[in-house]
Amino acid sequence: MIKLKVKKIDVETGGIPIVSLNKKQANELDIHPMDRVELEYKGKKTIVAVDISELTIKYGEIGIFEDVSEKINVKNGEDINIKLVGKPDSVQYIRMKMDKEELTKEQTYSIIRDVVNNKLTDVELAAFVSACYISGMSLEETEYLTRAIVDTGGVLKLKTKPILDKHSIGGVPGNRVTMVLVPTIASMGYTIPKTSSRSITSPSGTADTMEVLANVSFSIEELKGIIKKVGGFIVWGGAINLAAADDKLIRIRHPLSLDPEGMMLASIVAKKAAVSSTDIVFDLPIGNEAKLHSLGEGRHLEYMFHRLASRFNMKIDTVITDGSQPIGNGIGPALEARDILYLLQDKRKKPVDLLKKSALLIKHLLWLVGKKQTEDEIIRYIKRGKPYKKMKQIIKAQGGDPKIKPEDIGVGKYTLDYKAERSGRIDYISNLAIEKIARTAGAPNDKEAGMYIHKKIGDKVRYGQKIFTVYSNSEMRLDEVIKILNRVKPVKII
Repeated sequence: MIKLKVKKIDVETGGIPIVSLNKKQANELDIHPMDRVELEYKGKKTIVAVDISELTIKYGEIGIFEDVSEKINVKNGEDINIKLVGKPDSVQYIRMKMDKEELTKEQTYSIIRDVVNNKLTDVELAAFVSACYISGMSLEETEYLTRAIVDTGGVLKLKTKPILDKHSIGGVPGNRVTMVLVPTIASMGYTIPKTSSRSITSPSGTADTMEVLANVSFSIEELKGIIKKVGGFIVWGGAINLAAADDKLIRIRHPLSLDPEGMMLASIVAKKAAVSSTDIVFDLPIGNEAKLHSLGEGRHLEYMFHRLASRFNMKIDTVITDGSQPIGNGIGPALEARDILYLLQDKRKKPVDLLKKSALLIKHLLWLVGKKQTEDEIIRYIKRGKPYKKMKQIIKAQGGDPKIKPEDIGVGKYTLDYKAERSGRIDYISNLAIEKIARTAGAPNDKEAGMYIHKKIGDKVRYGQKIFTVYSNSEMRLDEVIKILNRVKPVKII
């Protein structure tokens, strides 16, 4: 054990706790970057990872970041003891997975506990994700991972049964089915606690869109009150520590563009188990630029969902849907929120494709609880207004204005129209190009940014007719959109 003088660094690391050592001192102690050391100060101990500094930390000092100093309540200039400790056992288990060994329940739990407790570095987490991607995961490993994610996070326990739910594997712009399905199902008297994600790579997640209308961050106790009052909610899952380990793994998975099947299945089913869901419909969009490219991939994923869900006593149905183009007209939080209100209020501007897809998934979800309704019957039910009344109740319960109108929702003040370069029929719309354009315009960080799609695949267009309009609050961002449109053709007309 060695004594060093604290130099506080007023920055939070935001992940695994880190301290900084002088390079010469680290060499003398045989400490390398990301080795672990134990800090001891007035009886308080914590384990942290080491960063090596050549300039900012002097010999005899230790740089303590804000989150670490708050944890052990150490002040600038005070002495603190450090000693080198070994890496967590979970690092060895990650190495085993990299060697294509199958992990046990105990080993999987060890990894996930260390993920939650910030004991693993991003490099180690990336190694775990990569190993699962390259080596694959058995059904048993996937089950262990699912249970570990649930058991290390919060759980919303509800006494009522059944508890209905829905999930889409994503990959299609727009697609705000959740915001139609939840108020419709809740208006029929069922309980539907829906946790949704924020955008990671898309122009908007469901939580981003719902946030235009109401608050999406609540405690578990607050959510119990909302459920009791109105029967459903649409909130951001990341705010309530449900499946906390999964959020950390997703943060690693997306920059790497890796989505191991077992990890994706565990992620989805764990989030459903965390809200005690009993009956769930899964949306599996297929398209050239969706996550699933073929019917064969869709059928395989259906099979795996059923096998895993059966181990958690969940009744599920899977629906393979068209992921060849955006769903709805608005892309971006504010424009999507307008779409939802137009639809629930049965306005002329309602997105008909979103209405039809919502009815399809609602039909399958109702089948699970023994209620047989056709899509036409569900559409007529939505048009009669009960789901809109329920949505107003949900918005109010989540702290929003239930009287909000589509016209009250602001959109970007600068616009750019993309027009048909010839007359004909739209044969193809690029999901990837649409997402890139909407994000370049500023979505989802700027909730008013995005685009409104006027024409879809199969629609006839005349030369010079608007196909979509881009909205932004930045002229510079629209200039960048123009550069993209000069390189990429997001629409094919034949």
